[in-house]
Amino acid sequence: QVQLVESGGGSVQAGGSLRLSCVASGNIFSINAMGWYRQAPGKQRELVATLTSEGDINYGVSVKGRFTISRDNALNTTYLQMNDLKPEDTAVYYCAAGVMVTPTKIYGDYWGQGTHVTVSS
Repeated sequence: QVQLVESGGGSVQAGGSLRLSCVASGNIFSINAMGWYRQAPGKQRELVATLTSEGDINYGVSVKGRFTISRDNALNTTYLQMNDLKPEDTAVYYCAAGVMVTPTKIYGDYWGQGTHVTVSS
């Protein structure tokens, strides 16, 4: 019903920047929060950043001051600008969204397939 597609991952040296994008498509009536999570090898998935439709933002502690989340509601798209990247930012980054679908108006959480980010020292 709803698909999330991430793009923008890749390899970068420490101190570099990357910008991730995530587009939601399908039977979308409305989107509440959109956000990013990441999972490094051997670790649990963790919060990177979320942004609600009201503009409330929440960042993971390890990325505050370096990452910026934004969204274009008209395009059902969220972005993650990642600056001053560190080797410990290496992970698979997943897009997530809380979506009310049409025509049922049922709310659900949806996830993308993930995009790899590798930061070398």
